[in-house]
Amino acid sequence: MTRAGWHARPAAGVTLLELLIVLMLMALVAAVVVPTFGGGVSTAELKSAAREVASGLRYARGQAIARRTESLLVIDLEARTFKVPPDARLHKLPERLDLKLFTAQRDLVDEKIGAIRFFPDGGSNGGRITLAAGERKFDVDVDWLTGRVAILE
Repeated sequence: MTRAGWHARPAAGVTLLELLIVLMLMALVAAVVVPTFGGGVSTAELKSAAREVASGLRYARGQAIARRTESLLVIDLEARTFKVPPDARLHKLPERLDLKLFTAQRDLVDEKIGAIRFFPDGGSNGGRITLAAGERKFDVDVDWLTGRVAILE
């Protein structure tokens, strides 16, 4: 075989550059398509919902201290809503979110509706609201002695 014959034959196989381009295109398509079919709650949505619940709890505590009377955050686990009476506004949480409430027995209306109570001194009956989406979850804790609200991952 002559040297000229050697170069005339087409190259077999795929170059590294071609392989990287194909992998990059596949990753780009997956990044666009997977969230469309996921249907779940994103981590950002979950964290935002936890912050909204914590904000509602802090508001209820502030109302109890300012008005020198007991205040509640009432949560409906089935409808995924909460409110801080006497404010009639309902705060809606994402539909695909799993909620759990741990509170004092006297503040449970039924198995789907309950409340966390705050007292005029800033204290509380304590409790926890858990917001979950699959394996990810946030716990919004209320300390019974101080009424302090904390978000735990």
